[in-house]
Amino acid sequence: MAQTESTMPALGRPAADFHLPNVVSGATLSLASFAAKQALLVMFISRHCPYVQHVKHELARLGKDYAGRPLAIVAISSNYVVQYPEDKPEHLRAMAVELDLNYPICYDETQEVAKAYDAACTPDFFLYDEQRRLVYRGQLDGARPRNDVPVTGADLRAAIDAVLAGQPVNPQQRPSMGCNIKWRP
Repeated sequence: MAQTESTMPALGRPAADFHLPNVVSGATLSLASFAAKQALLVMFISRHCPYVQHVKHELARLGKDYAGRPLAIVAISSNYVVQYPEDKPEHLRAMAVELDLNYPICYDETQEVAKAYDAACTPDFFLYDEQRRLVYRGQLDGARPRNDVPVTGADLRAAIDAVLAGQPVNPQQRPSMGCNIKWRP
């Protein structure tokens, strides 16, 4: 696994539009699909990455804990499945069922969406306010495989709570760390 930090794009940057298939329902989702919500969390994930495996139950808890709140969540997988077949849509669908996710996982076959968001690793988190301006990009929390830090989602949850309360998000943000996105050759 190639340990990679997120790129930390500039705060205030607008969310990029996308049109991607939901691996569970088959429906095409876009940025407009989430327009009714006050905030939007875009997560880049993969099934095979040990960093995502380490936090996958917290990712499921996030969806459940914020259900009924004005937060939309979408997970996107952009890995090149020819070399990483565990990240194929059918395996992502199995992961969504296994974790009982209540938000969609989309598949970015062309990798254009990952590039538009400057996603670099899995997991990589991008939180947008109501105007779809970037207010948080960084780590879920300090937990990593092989460290003793508990998985709580504290950093990301603090940012989500601030946005939902109409408060500014702390600009002191630490990069996410994970496996590099597996780019096409």
